[in-house]
Amino acid sequence: MKKYQLAICISLFMVLSLVISGCNPAVPVEKKAIKVGFSIPLTGAAAEKGAPIGQGQLDAMKYINDELGGVNGNKIDVAWYDTNYDSQKATAIAKKLMEDGCMFFTVVASKDASASKEIANRAGFPGLVCFSSPSLTHPPKHIYAQLPDYGDDWAAFSRYYLKNIWKGEGKPKMALELLNNSTGYGVRDAARAAADQLGIEIVATEEHSATTISETDALNRIKSKNPDVLFISSTPAPTAILLKNASDLKMLSAMTVACAHASFTKALIDAAGKDVCQGVYGVYPTVNWGDDVPGMAKMIEYCTKRHPEYVGNNDYLVGWASSLINAEIIKQALKTTSVDVLAKGDAAAWQLAENTGFMNVKGYDVAGLHGPVDFSNPLDKRGSKSVKIFQINNGGMVSLTGWVDSPNIQYENLDWFGK
Repeated sequence: MKKYQLAICISLFMVLSLVISGCNPAVPVEKKAIKVGFSIPLTGAAAEKGAPIGQGQLDAMKYINDELGGVNGNKIDVAWYDTNYDSQKATAIAKKLMEDGCMFFTVVASKDASASKEIANRAGFPGLVCFSSPSLTHPPKHIYAQLPDYGDDWAAFSRYYLKNIWKGEGKPKMALELLNNSTGYGVRDAARAAADQLGIEIVATEEHSATTISETDALNRIKSKNPDVLFISSTPAPTAILLKNASDLKMLSAMTVACAHASFTKALIDAAGKDVCQGVYGVYPTVNWGDDVPGMAKMIEYCTKRHPEYVGNNDYLVGWASSLINAEIIKQALKTTSVDVLAKGDAAAWQLAENTGFMNVKGYDVAGLHGPVDFSNPLDKRGSKSVKIFQINNGGMVSLTGWVDSPNIQYENLDWFGK
């Protein structure tokens, strides 16, 4: 009898359990947020670039978290700070992001990354930089570049110029106008490394600040050298001043003018005016705004809704793509590493983020927005290796080429590099 009663009790308990479980679905396992850091020159002398890139980054993170559910169900928590394009602030921010428990960090500007790299490399804190210079990734350590660097821009345009524009005899004469930080020095180093080999004579090298109000004196010195080409590596505001001054000096019709990608964007055309910019060449490492690629529609949707002032600005596109790469790095790391470990954001998490995250990103298609990203080669810290040549026509950037490959220049093997 007791056995019979016990059997009835067990049966009733099982039925009751099934009823209860049917009325109360299983509580989902709580997912953890993974923290990443952003270092953005949202204000200051480079805000015309930093703001669209930074807002593109943050908008893409909202898209990833809200529409895609994060990475494998884990939301991405962004700790971001404004550097004001100030090197001391950028260094302090890198330290703060480590203290905040970030898995890795992303820096918008090469100048800010130059200030951050020493503390990051010493700690083994991996970083991604949107706009890069050779000094950031050579010798290769813990800083990775989203795109080809400014030296790659110079080399790609120089080859294009020699093949498609230059009609003279002997070596064309080139003058360089360079921002007095890593943005300009990347081109200086590339020209020193490869100008002779390419067959280009560098006849003048001038530097300017991000806050310059006139470059007439420097341009008069350049004019006296009678160059065939003027190559500018700067940001939009000083580049606009350079072009306006060159126009006043009647120089633009007498030479070819080209820009590296830091200044070659809609902000330059807005600042200098479409007539002054007409015919200026530029190198940019992404597709153009509105091109028919898979990721364009969603990006434009968010930009139009949240930051309409940046519609048509390719810098917003760079920021959006950088956040997609952030998510891919986390996705790769989660294939072999516990989310609990990564969420700690300590030295062990940084090492795993680099070894199982960054270095496992191979051939990642950033929704077609720029060249595929590959961090698997320990000697080449650039993600994308391709750029396009553009020309400004009637106030718009028109692409003249498909993707142009940028072979890795191993600057660290040159005895003068970094000295």
